[in-house]
Amino acid sequence: MIVTIVGAGNMARGIATRALAGGHQVRLVDRTAAKAENLAMELSDDTGGTATGGSSLDEGATGAAVVVLAVPYPAGREVIQQLPQTHPVVVDISNPVDFTTFDSLVVPPGVSAAEEIAAENPGARLVKAFNTTFASTLVAGEVDGRPLDVFLASDDDGAKETVAKLVRDGGLRPLDAGALRRARELEAFQFLVMTMQDRLGLGWSSAVKILP
Repeated sequence: MIVTIVGAGNMARGIATRALAGGHQVRLVDRTAAKAENLAMELSDDTGGTATGGSSLDEGATGAAVVVLAVPYPAGREVIQQLPQTHPVVVDISNPVDFTTFDSLVVPPGVSAAEEIAAENPGARLVKAFNTTFASTLVAGEVDGRPLDVFLASDDDGAKETVAKLVRDGGLRPLDAGALRRARELEAFQFLVMTMQDRLGLGWSSAVKILP
């Protein structure tokens, strides 16, 4: 299948690596075309797969089976508005963390970033996925010889199965977390994991604030 990834950062690299490992074609879309093109070239060289890059979302999404929003919240709200109402599957990977303090989520209580993004394009078949995986482990595809778990939440079972296939093809293990509202717990869970990285000695980011 054709997998379009919006963004050209570390998570885009990780997800693209898994998609290419699964034999899928990858299109990278970024506001800076050169950034997407350079990453596509690196990925093609590293994996032997087919990756292309550009800056046009319309061109990148045309004919794609899956569009992955590999952008920080709330940028996904704007991107999904630009997608066709009938687009088959859209994946939100974001975690709505206040990155200035690492001390809270920026969505209101009782709602997830995924639900807010889905509301911007009611016709999109949105799946929450990949928000509990780190970019570096996605590139490797495993930790200590074990495949990564990828939690999926969606109100559309068909869309969820499409993403599950993408996950399995990349050597990972999809886990059905239920309806899209379960994204609330997935985002809160990953927020907790982020705050604990330095404390656990995993060094996710030197900018993570250690809570008292």
